[in-house]
Amino acid sequence: MTAIQTPQEVIPQLSLRRKVEELSGEKITACFQCEKCTNGCPVTFAMDIMPHQVLRLLGLGQIEEVLLSDTIWVCASCEMCATRCPNDISIAHIMDTMRQMSQREGPKASQKNVPIFHAAFLGSIRRFGRVHEAFMSVEFYLRSSGVSGLLQQAGTGLSMFNHGKIKIMPYRLLGNRQVRSIFKRTIKKG
Repeated sequence: MTAIQTPQEVIPQLSLRRKVEELSGEKITACFQCEKCTNGCPVTFAMDIMPHQVLRLLGLGQIEEVLLSDTIWVCASCEMCATRCPNDISIAHIMDTMRQMSQREGPKASQKNVPIFHAAFLGSIRRFGRVHEAFMSVEFYLRSSGVSGLLQQAGTGLSMFNHGKIKIMPYRLLGNRQVRSIFKRTIKKG
């Protein structure tokens, strides 16, 4: 188990913890650190802070450390954590809340491209009703590394197109209006 590096004296920021609990609808203090969430999580190999550690940090009100982590962006929201948790805490809801807070306050992930990828992924779904790899890739590379970054990836994209791995024209869903409506309602709710 990896220890969490915190300052010598931790002063709990209870108002921040309560804010996360209110926004996520989850009771962070119900966690007794059994680590079942971490042991069942399929993406811990890519996390810098384990799911149970996220709950511990949030319980102490150390929200900034969580916002700075890549973990909130890596979480697949598969709900395995909620399934395994003896106290029915959905860490996926908490991770989603933390992503929303990060977006509002400005992305702080140590890998600046993670929030850019997140935005490109959702933008593709909003526009086409599903992920369109070519559009998402173009948007991601333009936003993360500009035209030069996009041009560096052009050879890879062309090779993928020639091998039938990526389509230039998007496939439009019949329910695309419903998907856009879901996005609009979600944005209105905040």
